[in-house]
Amino acid sequence: MDQIEALFPIPLLRSPGLLSAELKDAAVAAIRNSKIENNLRSGQLFHTEVADPRAHNLFQTIAELAVPKLVDFGELLFGEKLRWTVKEMWTNMLETGGNQTLHAHANSFISGIFYLTPSHPGSRTVFVRPPGGSDFSFRHHTRGAAVGPFNAGKYVLPEAEPGDLVLFPSYLYHEVPRNQGDQRITIAFNAIPDHLDCWGYRVSFSA
Repeated sequence: MDQIEALFPIPLLRSPGLLSAELKDAAVAAIRNSKIENNLRSGQLFHTEVADPRAHNLFQTIAELAVPKLVDFGELLFGEKLRWTVKEMWTNMLETGGNQTLHAHANSFISGIFYLTPSHPGSRTVFVRPPGGSDFSFRHHTRGAAVGPFNAGKYVLPEAEPGDLVLFPSYLYHEVPRNQGDQRITIAFNAIPDHLDCWGYRVSFSA
């Protein structure tokens, strides 16, 4: 019998309801009362300053909830349970009509998004197949062609509820289409392990 092997898949972790309703509401209130700055590419996207969660009580509480998930997700990426640190967090406030352009996160290994408010179905996070030389130069896209994990160019995250966490490798490009709904608030972060070791050649990281 023929068998299909899923070679070299890219993992994405979804953790529904990780934030309690009380913590989620406290985060939304704090964010709406914080100093914000404009996004460079969208006039309807705003951020709080990038912060070290260890210097921010609310962010620290949220980061501590993410750490066990980072340990498990990191084991998928590197094959061993390592010590993980959330090195920076910031918030995204996407107003009606705004969008977030395609981007990836530098100088980190795992990135994450906490969803604090509902997202319009047309404004869900979209993950894009990594560019590079590992794909064919030809495409076959027709009305009748079935789209699956081996030929799709994009993956639209299923509906993320307030309080949900999503983790993904930091190199994975992602974007948010034009927001067709109400204000959309998320907390994003980057994380690093304390070290990586390749047969004794050890690289240590600090935040």
